Amino acid sequence: MPELPEVETVRRGLNQTTLGRKITGGEVFLPRTLAHPFSSDAFDRGIAGSSIETWNRRGKYLLASLDNGSTLGVHLRMTGQLLWVDTDSPLAVHTRIRFRFEGENELRFVDTRTFGKIWWIPAGEPPESVMTALQTLGLEPLSDTFTPDYFYRKSRGSRRNIKTFLLDQTVIAGIGNIYADEALFKSGIDPRTLANELTEEQTKDLTNAIIYVLTESIERGGTSFRDFRHVTGINGNYGAAAWVYGRSGENCRVCGTGIERVKLGGRSTHFCPSCQRR
Repeated sequence: MPELPEVETVRRGLNQTTLGRKITGGEVFLPRTLAHPFSSDAFDRGIAGSSIETWNRRGKYLLASLDNGSTLGVHLRMTGQLLWVDTDSPLAVHTRIRFRFEGENELRFVDTRTFGKIWWIPAGEPPESVMTALQTLGLEPLSDTFTPDYFYRKSRGSRRNIKTFLLDQTVIAGIGNIYADEALFKSGIDPRTLANELTEEQTKDLTNAIIYVLTESIERGGTSFRDFRHVTGINGNYGAAAWVYGRSGENCRVCGTGIERVKLGGRSTHFCPSCQRR
């Protein structure tokens, strides 16, 4: 699933390509991709004639503000891609929704596994009223409010392992499997350690590591281990520099010990047993 760096990369690409261009209409090929409204006709009427003023991100969600006061919401889920393409280019097999624009380009939502969702929220309605998951999201890890003190206080009440704790979107918005593993490696913390057993110094190190790996990945355009693509179809290249994620059996880039993989909370977890001691 695309995580914060991938979604942020898409947001930046959309702001470079789609702003100020009039939308002439939409076409829904897979009705269940449209989470709101349930009517394809209402969706088409809602976006036609408007233009996008800006794209924002909240956790793993994309939010576009339209000049008619309405909002577009997108969640890529496992395999969703937003691609800015030539209007006359052939439709990909798994194209679910297209946004037609004036000019020679259009935006297409391509999603192999069909878990992705798109919302259109009318003017005057806050996105949270329809996209209810937004109501419970935790702090943005790249915001000024995400501090070691916040993280330490939150961790005191949890007896979950720290890897599972990091994946809780009500604590930190946007972190998934890849960057949880990477941040834990950078901070030298074993992923099986209970959250409430971390010292203040460890939570400070982990907070800084989270910020570091997310920023580094954004600069590299995200991670394209599977389906992620930039809006122009380019792969992200953070994966080539990953410390532990996806490197089970390979040597640690720091100490040479073999990277191990275990299941925690049903998720594959990669770590170095030498650099991340319990």
